[in-house]
Amino acid sequence: MTVYETDFQGIKLLHRGKVRDVYEIDDKLLIVATDRLSAFDVVLPTPIPEKGRILTQMSLFWFEKLKDIVDNHLISADIHEYPDDLKAYSDVLAGRSMLVRKAAPLPIECIVRGYITGSGWKDYQLTGSVCGIRLPDGILESQQLPEPIFTPSTKAAAGAHDENISFDHAKGLMEGDTAEKVRDISLNLYREAAGYARDRGVIIADTKFEFGMVDGEIILIDEVLTPDSSRFWPADEYEAGRPQASFDKQFVRDYLESITWNKQPPAPELPDEIVARTTIRYEEALKRIVS
Repeated sequence: MTVYETDFQGIKLLHRGKVRDVYEIDDKLLIVATDRLSAFDVVLPTPIPEKGRILTQMSLFWFEKLKDIVDNHLISADIHEYPDDLKAYSDVLAGRSMLVRKAAPLPIECIVRGYITGSGWKDYQLTGSVCGIRLPDGILESQQLPEPIFTPSTKAAAGAHDENISFDHAKGLMEGDTAEKVRDISLNLYREAAGYARDRGVIIADTKFEFGMVDGEIILIDEVLTPDSSRFWPADEYEAGRPQASFDKQFVRDYLESITWNKQPPAPELPDEIVARTTIRYEEALKRIVS
């Protein structure tokens, strides 16, 4: 079943994001990963079949695997354990939803970079640094960094872009030693996940974590280590010094760059071939990591 948008009668819709529909159920949240896809900060009209299910299953895998490093917001992904009000929507919710604890989100996105690519590569070419962190000379595009680095960003309002910020700036946005704690947790999560994935033929070049507070404790929230929140590269195709193939929506970005579109809404429909190839890449990432 392909799901572009959900509408559960009698259940309060709290937020409809680029990919996820979030509902409020008493003191809990229901997160539903749809098959929507965004590119260049615009939600496309064409869904990617199975995408929401793949993202959910991958997040569930990592929540379980990494729970000894930090607790997370997951209560259950078993629809038989959901409130009775949701039973009528089991066909939509199965495999693509999570019932989670409410948390007070921290005001930053916690980005860890293990390889230099994307905006980090552009920053390095101009300044020799990434987000203010000085790096050695002579690093190639897509090269592994000597050590993973923590590069936080702000959470932009709808329609805007996130802004990279310094660690000192991040400290000023939170109380006490929260910034130091989420930095250390983020780096530990990345190292553990990157080692596991590398053994299964996937390089996690970088990733984004989000955290929230529950009863004074930091917990991991949202999605975690998916092709939507990370750059996943096939290890058998990796070569430093050039852009890499990836397990994500790069096919879509490349197609949209090749046509006449000003990257403003409304976005164009995607051809069937691009949709199919994107689904295949997401499925391959899930197969390599979870199986």
